[in-house]
Order: sequence, then C-alpha cells, then structure tokens
Amino acid sequence: MTPLFRLAPALAAFASVLLTACASAPPAAPPMAPPATQEAAPVAASPAVQVAAAPRALGAELLEDNLRPGEKIELDGPDVNADLWARVRRGFQLQDLDDDWVRKAEAWYSARPDYVERMTTRGSRYLFHIVEEVEKRGMPAELALLPFVESAFVTHAVSSAKATGMWQFMPATGRDFDLKQNIFRDDRRDVLASTRAALDYLGRLYKQFGDWHLALAAYNWGQGNVQKAVARNQRLGLPTDYASLKMPDETRYYVPKLQAVKNIVLAPERFALGLPPVANHPYFLSVRIERDIDVSLAAELAGISLETFQQFNPQMNKPVILAAATPQVLLPFEQASAFADNLARHSGPMASWTAWVVPKTMSPAEAARQSGMPESLLRDINKIPPKMLVKAGSTLLVPRGEHVQDDVSERLADTASLNLAPDAPPLRRFTHKAAKADTLASIAARYQVKVEQLAQWNKLTVGSRLKTGQAVTVYTAAPPVLAKAPAATASPASKPAVKAKAPTRTAAAKPTAPTATVAKARGGKGRSNVVASAAP
Repeated sequence: MTPLFRLAPALAAFASVLLTACASAPPAAPPMAPPATQEAAPVAASPAVQVAAAPRALGAELLEDNLRPGEKIELDGPDVNADLWARVRRGFQLQDLDDDWVRKAEAWYSARPDYVERMTTRGSRYLFHIVEEVEKRGMPAELALLPFVESAFVTHAVSSAKATGMWQFMPATGRDFDLKQNIFRDDRRDVLASTRAALDYLGRLYKQFGDWHLALAAYNWGQGNVQKAVARNQRLGLPTDYASLKMPDETRYYVPKLQAVKNIVLAPERFALGLPPVANHPYFLSVRIERDIDVSLAAELAGISLETFQQFNPQMNKPVILAAATPQVLLPFEQASAFADNLARHSGPMASWTAWVVPKTMSPAEAARQSGMPESLLRDINKIPPKMLVKAGSTLLVPRGEHVQDDVSERLADTASLNLAPDAPPLRRFTHKAAKADTLASIAARYQVKVEQLAQWNKLTVGSRLKTGQAVTVYTAAPPVLAKAPAATASPASKPAVKAKAPTRTAAAKPTAPTATVAKARGGKGRSNVVASAAP
C-alpha cells in the first residue's frame, strides 16, 4: 500500500474548532438509562466540560448551541433538568383519533415493552433537537414523535422500497429536499439534514392540504395519491377528512400508530410501559472539522467506539469524512470537548484515503495496480461486484499517498459517482423479422437470450403471439444460432435429379434458414429476416 501522507504544517488551526450543540436529550438528574448496545464513554457526574487543563477555558468559551447562536450552553440552568417528555406533551396540537386502528396499535406496543424501551432510549439521543426544530416552526409536537413510527429511531433503517434513515426518505424525495446521495455519504441518514428535510416536507404538505392528518397520509402514501383520493370524494359528495378517504391499509394504519405513540407518551402507565427520563438540553454537539479525516481516527480522538460514532454520524458511506462536504460531525457532549482538544494536539496523518477519478474504462485489477492496493480491497471498499469494469469518470476511494497535498474538493465530494459496465463483449442490436412459425421462445433460443428479456425489450408479454414479418428487437453479443436446412427426401420420380451432384451441392450451399446478415450502410436489409446494428 502507498505510504500515508503526513501533514507538514502543524494543526494549530484546530484550536479554533467550533463546538455547536444540536440535538437530543442527554443524561441528566436522574440519569437516563443508556441503551444496552451503546458503548459511549460514561458521562461524568459534573455538568462541566472535562477537557485537558490547558485548553479547558478555551473549550468552554467555544461551546455554543447552534439552535440559539451566541448563547453559551448552560447545563446547570433552571430548565435543563426539566423533563423533555413534559415539554413534548405541552406541544400536542392534533385532533385525537379514537378508533379500532388506534386500539390495534396501542395493543401492539403494549405487548412489546422491551421494544418500546429500546425505541424510546434510541430516540432520546435525538429528541431534543427535533423538538427544538418543531417548535421553531410552530408545528405540532406530535411530529417529533413521527420517527418512532417511521423507523423506531434507527438512523440506518432501510425499507423494502429503499426508503432510508430515521425519517424514511425515498431517493427521489430526498433529492427534492437537497439530501445528497453519492458514494461518500447519504444525507437521508444524516440526523440534522434529514430532520430539516422532513419538517420542510411536512410543512409543504400541510400548506397543500390544510390538514395535518392528510399531510401525514401524504408523507406516507404520496401527495399525488392523497390528492386523487380527495378529488374522488369531492366528486362523490363525500367528506374529505382522513377517516373518510379510500386508502391502502398501510396508510390507514399510519396516523393511528402515531396517535398510539402520542397516547403512550401522555400516559405510559395506562399501557404498563415506561419512558426513559430525558433531560431538556442537547445530547450531542456539532464539532467543526477543516480537513479530511478517517472515521476510525475521529472516533479514537473522541474516545468512543466506532459503533457509537456511527450512531451519531450514520450518513458516512466510506471510512473517511470529507470536510468539503461534511464540515461537522456530531458527538456526545462530553466527547465533543475531548475531540476538539485531541484534534488540536494531533500531529500525525489525518486521512489515509482519498478520491481518484478513473481516467479511462478499466478492470478493477488495473485500477488496483495503478492505485497501489490489493484488488480485493479495492473491490470491497468501493463495492465493485465480480465481472464488472469501472467506467471512465468514475470515482474510487484509494489510499492517500505522501505526495497528495490537497483534500478532496467540494465538487467531487458532492458529485462523485461509480459507474460500472459488464466485463463482457459489447452487445449488438439485431432486428429479427418474425417468420410464420416464430414465437418469442423460439427467437430467444435462437439468439441465446432469456425469453423474459426479449419480451421486455419489445414491450410484450412472454406469451405474446407474433405476426408474420413483425420486427423483434434482440440485444446479444452472440450471433444467432441458425436453423439447420431440412434433409431432402427424394421420391422415385425425382431420383434422376439426385444424380446431378453439382446442382445438389449448389443448393446445399444456400440454406433457406434465416441468416444474420448485417444491414449495409445505405439501409438495405439483405435477404434474411435478421438485421444487426451497433448497440445504442
């Protein structure tokens, strides 16, 4: 592997690392029970920030709540030890639902106290930040509970439909709300960015429908579908509220599940459930970074496990954080202060990885040779499957050599993509003129392709019947398998003709079966029922 780049200048600039607070509820008095899987370092009894003696005063001055710029974080203020759940309850605004769907959801949660405990403990890390954002926008506090329904606050959750993150954004909707998705990061998993986007989206839906229940239904089902359901009821002279619309069971159950969570927050004892205590101050801080840094090094400097670091920064797709696109990381309050101090003191290499734009289409083996790394590692870290080529212009993550002085640019960090092509002969496009007895299955066999592919290329079903002379498009690297000419059966009357050997050989040289004749440049189709052209 190419030796890692060692930074020449001292990292004194990191003494000015900005710490800004931005999220959910931290341990307080009484301390919140940590999740069973959490490996974060224990929080000190004193609320004061514990850092090395020299920069301690500086670190305290730099602690700032980015939701209230200019205001210093006070962990001994009059409100910080208040119960965040009580604050949430005071913000409830939505009209209550009370039907069998709500009862069903309440029963489901009541029967799973361990699940509810894990879910609420996870949520307590992020809830303060979400409540702050909801209140800033004047929205109902029920919206802060929506990730309980969407993902149970699992930040890396992925649905069968490819919705991702604790707010479960689909790829296209995420792009609509400026959630970057590339080989380096997926902002649908970013705690801050996805919360901003989700509330922006819900606000837009409420403006469109004028009803929070319909806005929530549209968040789940799609605004177009809800609009059609509303229009249908209007045509029929029916009510257009949530309960009156015709919708899939998943959406019908969606708002009642949120109502059930609300009811549990209002009175957990009614359901024999408990809520972890959540204090009314940030659980994590935002720490500014100015250079690319390995994820493992960032976790080490913060004094936390890699798993814990990823709980707060789940958007990272690669083992390196690119400062140009991700200028901040989230860390628990105490660890954020330690990270800032250790980052300022760190004198070794920061990033052992960088981005390389492939100059031409090449095999992974050639890319590995040029970047100085084993092919197996290059395939693994860049998620390149077997039998694929890396196309020109693709971005690969490769070891950062000593000669590399610059970090990855903002343009590349935001637009990097990996484009692959099959490592196989190029496909050619054939146009087959169907003969009288041809079927999709017989044509697929002749060209050695799957009948399902053939049907898809021609927008047909597998059982579609073909008309004589119908043009059928085929993509294949192999030439068509030609049908054998039928053997001549001589009758007694034709025996004299068989003795004429020369004409017989001439006839055999010109089989009547279709042949794959390539169309000439002037557009001629030849004499066969197959025309080949270059792949599009």
